[in-house]
Amino acid sequence: MSHQLTLDQIRRAPKVLLHDHLDGGLRPATIVELADAVGYQGLPTKDPDELAVWFAEAAHSGSLERYLETFGHTVAVMQTRDALVRVAAECAEDLAADGIVYAEVRYAPEQHLEGGLDLDEVILAVQEGFRLGEERAAAQGRSIRMGTLLTAMRHAARSREIAELAVRYRDHGVAGFDIAGAEAGHPPTRHLDAFEYLRRENAHFTIHAGEAFGLPSIWEALQWCGADRLGHGVRIVDDIETDTEGVSRLGRLANYVRDKRVPLEMCPTSNVQTGAAASIEKHPIGLLRQLRFRVTVNTDNRLQSATTLSEEFAKLADAFGYDWDDLQWFTVNAMKSAFLPFDERLALINGQIKPGFARLKWATE
Repeated sequence: MSHQLTLDQIRRAPKVLLHDHLDGGLRPATIVELADAVGYQGLPTKDPDELAVWFAEAAHSGSLERYLETFGHTVAVMQTRDALVRVAAECAEDLAADGIVYAEVRYAPEQHLEGGLDLDEVILAVQEGFRLGEERAAAQGRSIRMGTLLTAMRHAARSREIAELAVRYRDHGVAGFDIAGAEAGHPPTRHLDAFEYLRRENAHFTIHAGEAFGLPSIWEALQWCGADRLGHGVRIVDDIETDTEGVSRLGRLANYVRDKRVPLEMCPTSNVQTGAAASIEKHPIGLLRQLRFRVTVNTDNRLQSATTLSEEFAKLADAFGYDWDDLQWFTVNAMKSAFLPFDERLALINGQIKPGFARLKWATE
């Protein structure tokens, strides 16, 4: 590589984000202000800088279950219409400021009902916030398109209801459906009714699989549930053997995932935090990119991981020597895998992504 990419350069690249949680991306100052507004007393500190550090340290435990506990605070302050609108608008603004041109942000409507809202009111508030954020970003000269993924919690029993909402609102900004939560003991097959309904309705969905649990989670998500994408999918490397000469042999499931071009929504920093990967340098993304799996790069939870998509790319560039061509490859993978109609994906690839990377590439060589 002839040029070491800088974070500032990467931030200017037109990027695509497929795996980002709304309740994992709040601004610390917003959490403090919303907590005061609703009388929430559970925050470990009311200093925004200290709170940001607390979230990152609490999340960096090596345990997915401990990582998930941090969301108790963010969800607690997202129980009113005004709070949801604000959080969603700020999310869109923050992503646009990071150079993201298309994002799919997910959240679980069922977790935002304690203040008296119903599921439809939650969805409408978030959609209003995203549109407001898009408008604010445009006023600052930044173009971003927001899509929503409605998430059902895998330990709960509302997945069919949430799936029906995803279909009802798919012409109003909802791009698809997801299930999330602790994988162990909560297999995706518990929610077959929801997935079968979505398939009958020609709807898109992704499933958190292969993060804290192994190959059976991935196999069930694909072969029983019919997932379009895999949330994380890190453990697919358990089906790949690499000998001392660096030659890799893929098992049947790994071959299937690669042959079918199943998109893997990988989140490097988060995967290290939850123990799904030992380090950025040892993250399976290096091998999977080399073997040309359909790998995408994502943030998961920007607050807990103290990260942005640009920072995720910068860490990978440092660890694996990636250049503009590699970053464009990841980005085009993501845009190809988005839950948008084909012509709209193609328009973003040819109209914004490839021209944007070309300008950056030739400006730095």
